[in-house]
Amino acid sequence: MRWWSVANLVSNAGTWMQLTVQNLLVLQITGSAATTGLSVSVQAAPALLMSLAGGAAVDRWPRKLTAAVSQALLGAVAFVTAVLVAVDQLNVPVLMALAAVTGLIATVDAPACSLLGNDLVRTEDVPSAIGVGSLVSNAGRLAGTALAGVTVGFFGTAAAYAANGVSFLFVASVIPFLRPVYKAARRSEVPAPAVPAQRGPKSASKGTSEDMTMREGLAFFMRRPRLVALAGVTGISAVFGRNYSLTLAVLVTGPLAGGAGAFGTVSTVLAVGGIVGAVLGARLRRPSVRLVGTMAAAGGLLQAVAGLSPSLALLLVLVLPMAVVESVSDTAGTTVLQTDPPAHLRGRVLGVWGSIRTAWGLAGPPALGLLMELAGARGALVAGGLIIAGSIGAGYVLRERRATKPVVLRAEERDITAQPGLSTAA
Repeated sequence: MRWWSVANLVSNAGTWMQLTVQNLLVLQITGSAATTGLSVSVQAAPALLMSLAGGAAVDRWPRKLTAAVSQALLGAVAFVTAVLVAVDQLNVPVLMALAAVTGLIATVDAPACSLLGNDLVRTEDVPSAIGVGSLVSNAGRLAGTALAGVTVGFFGTAAAYAANGVSFLFVASVIPFLRPVYKAARRSEVPAPAVPAQRGPKSASKGTSEDMTMREGLAFFMRRPRLVALAGVTGISAVFGRNYSLTLAVLVTGPLAGGAGAFGTVSTVLAVGGIVGAVLGARLRRPSVRLVGTMAAAGGLLQAVAGLSPSLALLLVLVLPMAVVESVSDTAGTTVLQTDPPAHLRGRVLGVWGSIRTAWGLAGPPALGLLMELAGARGALVAGGLIIAGSIGAGYVLRERRATKPVVLRAEERDITAQPGLSTAA
């Protein structure tokens, strides 16, 4: 697990180097912010359409091999891009095609690497492993964003892509030496049969094959109220919160009269809060959807208060706990998502989640942008935060009302059941 964490830190740093440089590269080539946004959407589009197929592949194929091959392929795409940039042959259509290929490979790579990390620890340590992964992701984001500027300044844009390629190959070279926990490895390799064994070998084989379909993963997700509730909580938070690179940027540079440096300080505090939240999330033993919703609602209320901040200093005080509770919520939600389904369905459930998360991610910025047009930056933060907290609170109330209340028998009714005079015939 230590080796896997180090490999992921290197990989996350490389990925954020490339993402930072890619947006600048598209803007440099085209001079169009719309085209820059389109490149991000093109890379995300395969997750919306193909995540369920990618998750099914993860359930069917050996996990270590799948993760190693997908990492190697992502490294190859990064190296190809680096060469094209170095020889000045990269144009917008080629860049869009490479972004689409990267997004397609990621539909398999993301669930494979997530589940492989869980296989390296005992079941009771999975929440801690996910928390460590979140911590590594936040640290890699900080390191990669900082290294991108240094790398481009000293070695050029192509070097950032090459460095990302090396980071993928490093992960691929580490994977063969990982030793999954025996029971976790058996669970990931042997799918549970969908029919009773007494029906015969032929029927059992058929049931297992049917149980490995993409439809089975989607049906399982929709039949699990806690997973549907988790999707709802995450969706409402993604649409009306979380997009702080947009809302807080407008708030800091507008009503609070700050500059790019001030927003950079806010972003740094957000990142630090994310790391603190990941550390706290790693200590969770039995996270639940209720905890996810509670943390998301708390984050919404803090966001609403932050929208009313009269000064940058007060905003910084509020931003830190906002990031902490949202990071704990994310870690708890990821743990529920990766541990609730049976082992042979986890890849497909993560595939369904990939499609849902991408849909929320694509719908969030336009909806939030429209809200900012109508209510301004402060109004969007306040209204969004109240919508998040109010929706989650209403969901809790409805759930409690629908819960069946136990029937309490009076003392004389309980005495009747204890009397020996009532026979079977009676």
